Amino acid sequence: MSLDLFEKFNPILNDYNSLPEGAANPFTVSMEKVLSPTTAIINGRETVLAGTNNYMGMTFNAECMEAAQKALTEFGTGTTGSRTLNGTYDSHKKLEDTLKAFYDVEHAIVFSTGYQANLGIISTLAGPKDYVVIDSDSHASIYDGCAMGNATVVRFKHNNPDNLEKRLARIRRDDPEAGILVVLEGVYSMLGDQAPLKELTAISKAHNAYVLVDEAHSIGVFGETGRGVAQEQGVEDQIDFIIGTFSKSVGTIGGYCVSNHPKFEALRLVCRPYMFTASLPPSVVASATKALELIATTNLRTKLLDNSRKLNAGLYNAGFNMGTKGESPIAAIIIDDQNTAIAFWGEMIKEGVYVNLALPPATPNRLNLMRCSLSAAHTFEQIDFMLEKFIIVGKRLGLLQKISKQAGISG
Repeated sequence: MSLDLFEKFNPILNDYNSLPEGAANPFTVSMEKVLSPTTAIINGRETVLAGTNNYMGMTFNAECMEAAQKALTEFGTGTTGSRTLNGTYDSHKKLEDTLKAFYDVEHAIVFSTGYQANLGIISTLAGPKDYVVIDSDSHASIYDGCAMGNATVVRFKHNNPDNLEKRLARIRRDDPEAGILVVLEGVYSMLGDQAPLKELTAISKAHNAYVLVDEAHSIGVFGETGRGVAQEQGVEDQIDFIIGTFSKSVGTIGGYCVSNHPKFEALRLVCRPYMFTASLPPSVVASATKALELIATTNLRTKLLDNSRKLNAGLYNAGFNMGTKGESPIAAIIIDDQNTAIAFWGEMIKEGVYVNLALPPATPNRLNLMRCSLSAAHTFEQIDFMLEKFIIVGKRLGLLQKISKQAGISG
């Protein structure tokens, strides 16, 4: 008798099937109609969206929508081919030129998703004889890029410069000529904490390693012109590759890598996720190009970070167990019990607020999280509404700690 290929999924299916009958299901919820970057119809009622990664609110930006509609009319719904075949239009080249201007670099390559950008760049750069050194909290796309390239993977403790130093020193001692790629993230997606890029990059360079930084959750959010944490911390000139996505601040879909490495264009000839995937539809390319132009010339970051401080401070001072101290537009509440976390999510939907339920293995240290990601489009009134509902549900489930008005986060 052959082994059931699905048998290995039994534990997660058992958890899924144990959801209370009639409870709101976080894994099947759908938005019946999206009204704006911050509101949608869910289960027949208007709901405030507090977990969409739509940091700049670009999904309904009039100029982005106009650019997409014009491209749709002129070029149709898709390219039906990869960039190396029939899938390169003038607009794809213009998007890459816009990225080069945005980051002030020599090279840019666009992928069909942000996941593919990490998958393609990491797996192509680091092969079986190389090392990839990654933060223990790295995104799944980073882990998968490592696996696809068959490099030796070395993890270091999350955001820990001393531990990175030890890992790199050991590699250099054992294999002085090894190629090393250190992969970092500007903002880590689950808890919203920033990487100490200045320290981590200096250590990496001291050991002659290449540095790649994934700025998926920090493009548009940090830095004088919105280029991310690397710009914010003044280390762009020390970073070899920056990965980003269009699915957060840019408000559409796609990914990219930018670099000043003189041999960078060789990647177009050897990177399989670039070569063997259909290119982005012209409408997506047009909206992404316009959004990048707007992010570079408008200062929505101030409003976004004001929103973030207000929500993080309100949740912290109410007594919730917070993952970080308001370092980004991500606000994560830690809940010890998984069933309570699922119940919390369901109660928030009933109260008219959509948040992300994040559970292991997608979370660091097997945490159960209620994860918010704010937008510059949120009003303070909407944030007050979120806070009111969080506190109501927190009290209902007995989650508020007896330490209200704690020091540490200010509104």
